[in-house]
Amino acid sequence: MKKSTNLRRHAAARPLLLILALLVVGLSYSVVSPPRSSAETETTLQIEQGKDIYMTTCSSCHGLGGEGTTQGPTLIGVGAASVDFQMGTGRMPASRLEAQIRARKVNYTQEQIEAVAAYVASLGPGPGIPEESQYSLDALNLAEDEKALAIARGGALFRANCSACHGVLGGGGAMPEGKFAPNLTDTTPVHVYEAVRTGPQQMPMFSKDVLTDQSVSEIIAYLEAADEQPNYGGLTMGDAGPVAEGWWVFIVGIGGLSIVALWIARKGARAR
Repeated sequence: MKKSTNLRRHAAARPLLLILALLVVGLSYSVVSPPRSSAETETTLQIEQGKDIYMTTCSSCHGLGGEGTTQGPTLIGVGAASVDFQMGTGRMPASRLEAQIRARKVNYTQEQIEAVAAYVASLGPGPGIPEESQYSLDALNLAEDEKALAIARGGALFRANCSACHGVLGGGGAMPEGKFAPNLTDTTPVHVYEAVRTGPQQMPMFSKDVLTDQSVSEIIAYLEAADEQPNYGGLTMGDAGPVAEGWWVFIVGIGGLSIVALWIARKGARAR
């Protein structure tokens, strides 16, 4: 009895009991907790890969934790779709601050872009990278007449919500303060969808309550159909619509006629 009491009073007794308790708890947790699936393991590895790329190329502007700095906005809550759009079009990483960053050559693989997107998505909830069924009518296998009606609805939606900036046929146009609406015929369908959902730069963000996935896919189908239409003659002038055409008529047409009229008047006055 005395020997047992002496052991309990030994200086190493309490640390040994603590270690033993931790081992028991750890073994019990490993038995009770469910094993991690391969999908979870792949997601964790993807996030770690994305974090490494982010820390190397993005953190100097957006902060070590995506909180944002004076050189770049916060990325917390923007979602994976925003990253896929910005990096997938070459707009990010940006070399310098501009009124509006243009699409450039993409310097990363899609796997690397998705890894950074996964890391940014882990910072806060936001729109995810869409599936093809969310932005393509082809995935719905519609009949020809149904597809034609969908394209017509997409045209009406585009003219009501987008044509003021992007032009009637998506050719783009100038905006105030050195900004511009890009040409949508040069933009892939998935990036059009992501731009609608994330609102990059001066573009407003459209939620699914305002434009459903079906509506967005119909708009994209309209743009694709408009781009496939042949040009039967004349200059397209960037597909900017009647405003650009009217400008050319006013400057070249009326301006040219005014110059000719002045020339005739001066020649007639000299003849007299």
